Amino acid sequence: MSDSPTSTTIDDLRGRIDRIDAELARLLEHRALLAARVQRLKPVGGFAGRDPRRERELVAAMAAHAPRLGEERLARIMAAVIETGLDAAEAETART
Repeated sequence: MSDSPTSTTIDDLRGRIDRIDAELARLLEHRALLAARVQRLKPVGGFAGRDPRRERELVAAMAAHAPRLGEERLARIMAAVIETGLDAAEAETART
């Protein structure tokens, strides 16, 4: 590893990104656990009951906190988060 100011700055920034990614992974895990509990409480039966209106409201609220990303990008991110969380919860339910 070089001692140049540029590489130190890049290394520092990458380290900060790594710490954010680790925290993001913990938050995604926690979110998936909570979402699985919500799905089990829904009257529609298990994992079939997505709420598109709630998802749109969620994305709009997130966009207020992350305007650089905007609603379109956040919608794609959250669709993946929601689908992945539901998939993980269904897989866990199938194992038990």
